Amino acid sequence: PPATRELRGWVRHRAKLARWRSAVKNSIHAVLAKRGVSVPMSDLFGAEGTALLDALCRPARGPAGGSRLEPEYAARVGSLRGLLATLEGEIAEFDRRIAAALAGHPGYRTLQQISGIGPVFAAVFIAEIGDVSRFATADKLTCWAGLTPRHRESDTTVHRGRVTKQGSKLVRWAAVEAVQ
Repeated sequence: PPATRELRGWVRHRAKLARWRSAVKNSIHAVLAKRGVSVPMSDLFGAEGTALLDALCRPARGPAGGSRLEPEYAARVGSLRGLLATLEGEIAEFDRRIAAALAGHPGYRTLQQISGIGPVFAAVFIAEIGDVSRFATADKLTCWAGLTPRHRESDTTVHRGRVTKQGSKLVRWAAVEAVQ
């Protein structure tokens, strides 16, 4: 249905924005690693990490530059931080759109009661699976999502392998992340 297609588009776009955000964060870590800057905190993008990045990118005053990045690297980090802020804003906007679209959905809150499933994963499941009643059994749903192990059988020989990975990559990712 059109409403499901629209929601699916929003959820997929949000997932792509989140992947880009991770790539930008990884790029910032790479610049710091290239310059030999140690990051003593666990979250470089939290309050302490932001203070560290501010100090590293501040223009040098006087003859001693201290522990600051060279201008070309500071410019790269500054550019990446700008991209990161833009992506954060876009992700927040799509979070609002998705939450508004799913506000009255009966399964949205129910899915979030399962341990490991929050608003993002619940939205992925609702958008990608659509009407769950189209699957006769849970086995058919997991097979559609590509979460069943490969099974090949010939006479008395049975070969079982990894999951088939056929179906929605986003559902498979959300299910695995929720379990972990």
